[in-house]
Amino acid sequence: MTIPSAPLSGVGTPDIGTPAGAPPELVRAVREVWADVLETDLASVPADAGFLTLGGDSVLAVRMAALLRKRLGVALALADVRVEHSAAHLAALVHEHASATGAARPLPLELRRREDPGAPFPLLPLQQGYFVGQQGGWELSYRSAHHYVDIGLIDPDPEEAPEALRDALERLAEHQAVLRARILPDGRQRILPPDDPEAAPPLRVQDLRDLPDEEAAERLAGIRHEMSTEGPDPSTGCGLDMRLTLLPDGTARLHSSASLLIIDGWSSGVFYRDLFALVSDYNAVLAPLDIDFGDYVTALGDLPGTEQWEADRAWWWDRLDDFPLPPALPLVADPAEVAPTLMGTRQATLDPVRWDALREHCAAHGVTPSAALFAAFGVAISRACGHRRFLLNTLQLNRLPLHPDVPRLVGAFSSTMLVPVDLPAAPLFTDLARIAQRDLGEAMAHNLVTGVEVSRELGRRLGTRRPVAPVVFQSTLGVDAALGSEVPGEAGPLGVIDLASHHQQLRTPQVALELRLFELRGELVMVFSLVEELFDAKDVDALFAEVTGLVESLVTGDGWAAGVPLPEAVDAPRDGASGAPSRLSVPTPVTAAWDGAETPGAPRGALEEEVAARWSELLERPVTDRAADFFALGGDSLLAVRMLAALARDGRGRVTPRRFLERPTPAGLARALTEPAGD
Repeated sequence: MTIPSAPLSGVGTPDIGTPAGAPPELVRAVREVWADVLETDLASVPADAGFLTLGGDSVLAVRMAALLRKRLGVALALADVRVEHSAAHLAALVHEHASATGAARPLPLELRRREDPGAPFPLLPLQQGYFVGQQGGWELSYRSAHHYVDIGLIDPDPEEAPEALRDALERLAEHQAVLRARILPDGRQRILPPDDPEAAPPLRVQDLRDLPDEEAAERLAGIRHEMSTEGPDPSTGCGLDMRLTLLPDGTARLHSSASLLIIDGWSSGVFYRDLFALVSDYNAVLAPLDIDFGDYVTALGDLPGTEQWEADRAWWWDRLDDFPLPPALPLVADPAEVAPTLMGTRQATLDPVRWDALREHCAAHGVTPSAALFAAFGVAISRACGHRRFLLNTLQLNRLPLHPDVPRLVGAFSSTMLVPVDLPAAPLFTDLARIAQRDLGEAMAHNLVTGVEVSRELGRRLGTRRPVAPVVFQSTLGVDAALGSEVPGEAGPLGVIDLASHHQQLRTPQVALELRLFELRGELVMVFSLVEELFDAKDVDALFAEVTGLVESLVTGDGWAAGVPLPEAVDAPRDGASGAPSRLSVPTPVTAAWDGAETPGAPRGALEEEVAARWSELLERPVTDRAADFFALGGDSLLAVRMLAALARDGRGRVTPRRFLERPTPAGLARALTEPAGD
């Protein structure tokens, strides 16, 4: 059971050079780690077989890297733990690292307990994006970025279940510190102490057993609507809203609405496994954690400026000027004008037999399911937008293996990753899948700089405040295997956990359309989440049918060797007409529509001078031009929110982030501060 913000599974790039051999005992030690991760015996892990060919993927690679650190005392970067490497190759990297030859690139970060566990610590880049989105700082924003899901419970004990669930939540909040997290107005986060009366997520129970079926169904629909549209906000309270509804037919629904600011897809799996273990047994004790999410984030504070981070930043920055625009999908409304409250969905599944068949075909062609499905999504998008070169966004895990407990933590670890897609004119699908695996793997090998940071720089270069990559691919395939188990089939007084009976809604800022892939009880689930107001429903239905049709052809095997018809056009067309855009593709540049009172030059008047002085202090550089752009000066959305909040606290006036983005200059902000708020 997963929620958004999770990794792509199993992608990699061809080896560049082969390290010198390792001692046989080290090769065996690596093979033993692999056998444990892949849940097989040592004899089934040949030294010369790649991790991918043995059933591994990039999600399992995270667990494998953590085990290598724990057992062998070596810290490898995820970029060095490639899924196409063999155990012998990886052992050689470990040996060279231990010999200080510099072959591997371990991070010079030390993860330890903070002296003050209640001290504030920063938001990670994707958390910053969600936080700013909740302030109305972006197009396609929502008051809360969250994922809602409810699942069926069969034969629950109506007397025991509420108390067991409430007790489990309290114990889990003590164990997983991030469940006690709060977001501060300045865009930092802190952990409440376990004994704080507001620390544990509350549980609300609705007993509808005595109601007529029709009325109970209406009440259930009302709960779903409320929790889908009004998600929890850790800046005002707990970031997790859990409820239990007892129904007339003797079943129940377990509702969960989780803020994306505190929980990602991997964490969702950890959360439910821990929760159901505690519900099942009042005496259950979870293995202690030596670190928490705050310790991890604090350790990452030393990452910028390291040699490895600088190298990854240079890799991305050198490529940005050649990045394509997003896919030019046809629109029926301007993203700047819509105000969505829910994202629409389309959903399809592959039953266990067909899902197994797809995985077998992927293995036979040397690619992971996530890479193959990314390629299928790219083909469908290309046909829908009419061109072959475009920019997609992905959500990935990015849990750096800094400590053996990192995989067991609940937290918002995930990040985005931009992936340029450049499809050849007349490819075979097998070639597209291998290209996808290569491109995704190359990007993931430079994961120390996140997609949020890359997007900010790309926006600066394009001169736009609009989302630069609003079409998203997300896969959590492999998470269950990486965690070592599925969500249990039953949980004591809660009864049987019926994951097949689930209802979900997603709200993610800056996303126009997203394909999500996850597994439930052996099935593959494919979901479109989209802003319905932007698209013609017929276009969305056709696009989703295109994706599922391509997947079905891969299940039967017919699609792998088939030629893939694609559009002739390489790049997105540019709409020349004014007014609402007819296509998603082109981020609108910011135009300097200065009137006579806003010409460049020295700040005029006390308020402009005050704004310029505040910016100079915040951005740590002199601001002497009243027409200087906040973002061109090095500012970002989080700094903008902090600056606007400080002005409001000091009684200088209230300006929303969206209003500031219209004219982010000292002159423009000074004018906005003196004008009546329009929104």
